[in-house]
This record gives sequence, structure tokens and C-alpha cells, in this order.
Amino acid sequence: MSEFVDNGPVRAAVEWLTPEELGSWLSLVKLMTWLPWSIDQQLQHDAGLATVEYQVLACLSQSPQRTMRMSRMAVFTNASLSRLSRVVKRLEDRGLVRRETDPSDGRFTNAILTDDGLRTIEEAAPAHVAHVRSLVIDVLSAEQLRRLGSTAERILSRIDTSGVP
Repeated sequence: MSEFVDNGPVRAAVEWLTPEELGSWLSLVKLMTWLPWSIDQQLQHDAGLATVEYQVLACLSQSPQRTMRMSRMAVFTNASLSRLSRVVKRLEDRGLVRRETDPSDGRFTNAILTDDGLRTIEEAAPAHVAHVRSLVIDVLSAEQLRRLGSTAERILSRIDTSGVP
């Protein structure tokens, strides 16, 4: 079914979703809603961390000298600098992260994972990985998992991230 949508001076034909396409789309929407919720619930329950806090700690734990510029981390966590700053402040208050001016360029701020932060992520990771495995990895065959990753990359390549610093 094709109908017209009024987009101002240009009227564009819209190709509406078939019932099968709509069903697949709605399943994906449910997945995008419920998977992050489930992961966040697990992290809150088992480690007292929000997902974005876990992402920050994990990101820093994998970085050289457990250090990363806040602006770079914002891209990895898909958080604005102001939101990331609030997250890192909460982690700082708990002694898990500290911030310092970047010695190579004083215009930037680095987040640094403390020893307590490293212990926290090391303690949180096993239950988190087990949960991710139970929700996604173990319910798919190796081929399905490969195709899922490939499909996700194709979809991600269509998302305009030009506004991301």
C-alpha cells in the first residue's frame, strides 16, 4: 500500500510496512526496549551500577593506563558530555574514578579508573557476562550470532552520527 505524506511543499510516497515487516519491526522495538532494561536491572541488582556506569568502568578498564579523555568516552557510551560528566561525578563520589586535566592538552579532561573501580568492574563482570550470555549468546547458534552481528553493523552504518563530536 502506498500513500502520500505531506512534507510541506514536497509530497512523498510512503511505502507502508507489510504485516510481516510490521511484525519484525515491532519485535525489534520490543528488543530495543526490554534488552537494555533487563541488563540494567541485572547490573543494579548484582553490582549497584547503572548500565552507563558499567560502560564507563569497562571502557576505562580496557584503556591504556586505565585512562580516557571524557570526550572520547562520550562517544563510546553514546552520552552527551554533560550526562557523562554527571555519571563520572557519581563514580568519583564512590571512589571508583577520578578526573584530571589531560597533561598533553589542558583543554581536555581525562577519566581515570581507580583501584577500587577496577575491583568493582572485575567483580561485576562475571554476572553481567553470564546475563548477556543467557539473554543473547546462548539462544543463538554460531551462525545466527554471526548474522545478528553483521545485520546490526549494516543497520548501524545507516545511522547518521555526523552530529557526534
